[in-house]
Amino acid sequence: MSGRPTIKRVAELAGVSTAAVSQALNGTGRLSEATRRRVLDTARELGWSPSASAAALRRSRTRTLALVVRRPTDVLGADPHFSELITGLEGELSPRGYGLLLHLVDDVREESALYERLAAGSRVDGAVLTDARADDPRPPLLRRLGLPAVLLGAGGQESQVPSVGLAEQEAGVREAVRHLLALGHRRIACVTGPGELLHTRSRGAAVLAELAGAGLRPVRVVHTDFTEAAAVRATEDLLALAQPPTAVVYANDSMAVCGIGTAQRRGLRVPQDLAVVGYDNLPLGRWLHPRLTTVDQQVRQVGAAAARELLRQVGESQVPDAPLTGRPRLVVRESTGPHTPR
Repeated sequence: MSGRPTIKRVAELAGVSTAAVSQALNGTGRLSEATRRRVLDTARELGWSPSASAAALRRSRTRTLALVVRRPTDVLGADPHFSELITGLEGELSPRGYGLLLHLVDDVREESALYERLAAGSRVDGAVLTDARADDPRPPLLRRLGLPAVLLGAGGQESQVPSVGLAEQEAGVREAVRHLLALGHRRIACVTGPGELLHTRSRGAAVLAELAGAGLRPVRVVHTDFTEAAAVRATEDLLALAQPPTAVVYANDSMAVCGIGTAQRRGLRVPQDLAVVGYDNLPLGRWLHPRLTTVDQQVRQVGAAAARELLRQVGESQVPDAPLTGRPRLVVRESTGPHTPR
């Protein structure tokens, strides 16, 4: 082969990624001893060695962490959940001189390719993962890349990367359904997110369990993509049923706001004709009319806790533990009440 050997050529002959070559040469990551030895032998045979400047660059920290969100841009712009999350993250990162690199992606392949590029280029020190999914490929991928990571919320990936979130994630939804049942509601619907998300599954199971305990089934469970248009469409479809629900539990506060607006445009009263429950306890819920009943999962505090965990993983000292305590809880306001049809 003519020309100077490259890290890409080492990776090709060793059958690994370029990130794995860097890990083998620098003694980082979680490569098996056999893989590490194969990489080193291949590099030696090719006569390849990193330049001093490149080695110094790889050893230094970027003091940047990644937040990759697999959501449509209009969802991110319309949902204050992410503003609260980023505020929590930045509150811990900025005082320590760390920056947050935000990327929006459309699908799992694009997200995986992005992590490969971030790791290979040593562009970030670690990553915050949102929206845990069934058979989530990201934790094992980041472990293979040697990129520290933390997963937001519960989700069965604890053996791969640490997770941060309030305990008993479904507790708030159970409390919300019990609240509606106590108010006399028997026709309850649920407008939630994509079925592959683990928090969608756990919250949906909580709704079904509480209703089953009362001898009931939901009027309907609607899966959406979190967009405003989807929330409006789901609410309109529910209200058009021959026996529409008297109460709806939404996946987040933004969708609940859309639900309230849709009901009011149809001439319905909230909560007399339709009770509405959101999820997140975002500031906007306190300024609606009627004010929004919602589940508080302490989004900003979860973001701060995730930042602290990731900072410890990348080697920052004197980061306070400050663990999250409690569980999601229902905040009762004026958007729920007994059903009093006209």
